[in-house]
Parts: sequence; C-alpha cells; structure tokens
Amino acid sequence: MACRFHFVALLLLLVFFSLSSASASATSGHSSGGNATATATLRPELKQRRIRALLSKLNKPSVKSIESPDGDFIDCVPSHLQPAFDHPKLRGQKPLDPPERPKNYNSTIPGGSRADAVVVQAWHATREVCPEGTVALRRTTERDLLRASSLRRYGRKPARRSTRRDSTSSGHEHAVGYVNSEKYYGAKASVNVWSPRIGDPSEFSLSQIWVLSGSFGNDLNTIEAGWQVSPELYGDSSARFFTYWTTDAYQETGCYNHNCRGFVQTTNKIAIGAAITPESVYNGRQFDITLMIWKDPKHGHWWLELGPGVVVGYWPSGLFTHLAHHARMVQFGGEIFNARPTGSHTATQMGSGHFPGEGFDRAAYFRNLQVVDWDNSIIRASNLKLLADHPGCYDIHGGFNSHWGTYFYYGGPGRNVKCP
Repeated sequence: MACRFHFVALLLLLVFFSLSSASASATSGHSSGGNATATATLRPELKQRRIRALLSKLNKPSVKSIESPDGDFIDCVPSHLQPAFDHPKLRGQKPLDPPERPKNYNSTIPGGSRADAVVVQAWHATREVCPEGTVALRRTTERDLLRASSLRRYGRKPARRSTRRDSTSSGHEHAVGYVNSEKYYGAKASVNVWSPRIGDPSEFSLSQIWVLSGSFGNDLNTIEAGWQVSPELYGDSSARFFTYWTTDAYQETGCYNHNCRGFVQTTNKIAIGAAITPESVYNGRQFDITLMIWKDPKHGHWWLELGPGVVVGYWPSGLFTHLAHHARMVQFGGEIFNARPTGSHTATQMGSGHFPGEGFDRAAYFRNLQVVDWDNSIIRASNLKLLADHPGCYDIHGGFNSHWGTYFYYGGPGRNVKCP
C-alpha cells in the first residue's frame, strides 16, 4: 500500500513539473513573440530616423524656396553652406571664382553654333530667381528616399561587378564614341535632349560626357555630366540635367548631383537634378544643350559649363587620385541600366528610342565633339572610336562634316526582334 502511495505521489509530481515546464515554455514563447513584434515595429521607426537624418544632411537651410510647376522645390542656399563643404577636405572653404575658359573656346564649326540658345529648366517658368550669393539646389524629399532600393546607396549608380566597362553581367549597356590616345584635360560637345521610355522604375537612360582615368576595376576615376531619365531617382519621366563622379569604379565613393559631398556649385541659375525643357520632338524641332568639362591649369579643379555660358561649378581635384593629374579617356554617348525585370532584355530606350540610321529629327545625336589638350586648348576629337555593347538593342553611327564637325547618332528601342 505504501509503495502504491509513493508511486502515485511520484506520478503526480512528474505531471506537475511537466505542466509547469509547458507553462513556462508558453510564457517564454509569448515573450519572444512580443519582442519580435516590438522589433518589427521598431524597424519602420529606425528607417524614419535614418531618412530624417539623411534629409538633414542633403537639404541645407535656404533663404528662399521656389516651387516648380513640375512639383520640385528649388532651395536657394547660401553658397558656403551647400553639402559639398561638409566634406572633410572642403570644410570651411568657400566656392572659387570660375577660371578662364580654355583657348579656342569660341571656335565653332560653321553652321554648328546656337548662339541664341538658352538652357531652360522647368522651375524657370515661375520667373523667380535665387539671390546672388546663393546656389539653386533641388530639394530631396522623403518620397525620393522611399523610392530608393537602398538608403545606403541612395543617389549612386548600381555598382559594376566586373573589370570590363562593357560587361553584360553588370546590367549597364552603352553606345559611345571615345578617344584614348592622349592625355586629356577636358571635353566639350552638344547633345539633343529626349525623354526616352523607361521599362522598369529601377532602370535609367542617360546621355553624357565621361572624363575617365584609372582602370575599370577598383580604382576608376570618372567625372560625368549630361541629361538622364530616372523614375527611381526623380519620381517622373522628365529629362534632367545631372552630374556624377566616383574614384573607385562606382563602389563606395561618388554620387549623382549633390547626393553626397563633393561637387561644388557656383551658379544660382541652374539647379542640378532639375528638369530640362523643352525636349526634342520626333520628326520635329530638335533641342540640344552644350556641355563642357575642363581642368583649371592653376588649381587643378575640374569645372563644368552648361552652355551657352553658365558655369555650374567644379569637382575639387582633391577628391580624385588619377584625375588629380589628367584623364586618359573621354567618352560621349548613351547608357542604360538593364535590370532584366522579366528575364528578357529591357524595353528601356536610349536616346530618342530610335536607331541611328533614322538620322536627323528622329535619332539622338552628339555633335561638335572636342577635347581639351595639354596646352589648355580646345581641339577637335579626332580618331574617335565607336562602340555599341549590343548593336541590336542600341547602336551608333558617326562621321565628320563641315557643319557638325565630329558627330554621331546613337540609341535604340531596347527589346525588339534583334534584341530579345
């Protein structure tokens, strides 16, 4: 009888511990689940904090703000407070005065000049101007940051993962003319402006000048300027004036426009990142802009002009390694990013979206291609080589004549029967 009693007592004790353990496990499970919920609710809050911190870095106190008809806000920021001067190498400095332009600056190909042309941006329609002593900066909004695939890489091109510029695996595709037989100290060209269709919001299409030095591996230095359409970056399909730079092949340094510290703006008339208007019309009026990048022989900085006549600002030579001295290559042309969202080639267009064979009024072009030589003189870009990564998608044809100097037509529709 006593044995049976002890057995029953032991059994009851085991059941008690079993229930206690289960209860503890359940309590622990609820506690863990509560922590997971708390973590989940913290993530949006953390993202919001990061967004607010980034906006405070990018948007500086302004003395005046202009609301553009296209929804942009242009902030008139005191020139010495712009983002560039947050850079450790530039802190405490003020913008420099523009240097003299290169020799032969006013030389143009007969018939190729557009002396009456004026670069207009959408915000100019308000007829408001930024005061002297300020620079016109496009305001970055929370919506801009929320569209970005990564806050850490906001305002940067998708990284290339290859040592070859024309690598298919990188997603970047080009149709370009280039020179690489000398030391270069700048470049100049006119390009007509379009608004090519973008196949996926994460993709872009641009037309620009590249000034390059270093290898296409890890130490490539580039300076870039032109027009681009990028729904992810700007939230629309307008062609926008942009700048770019990198010192490590697009990996960790550099960015578009003022999205990181570096480019020093000196003008209150042009806002980098703002829409250009008007745009070229297929089989109709063509509108082009003139871009010039040149190295100041005295201080070594790389200056940018958006023609005719507006000096936009400069990239300080201290940002660079190879380009602190000179460029080894200059490229002109188009680039798209192909994310292959459906597994096939993107339908993102380059240039006008039409092949170069269609010619004037229909295809995109670069004309009057020039470079700046060792003597700080502008000369014709001779010995131009043409390269299209995928001619069935985007092609390039060029030549020389007395009207346009060195020129080429380029671009294409992207996905088509020759570009599956």
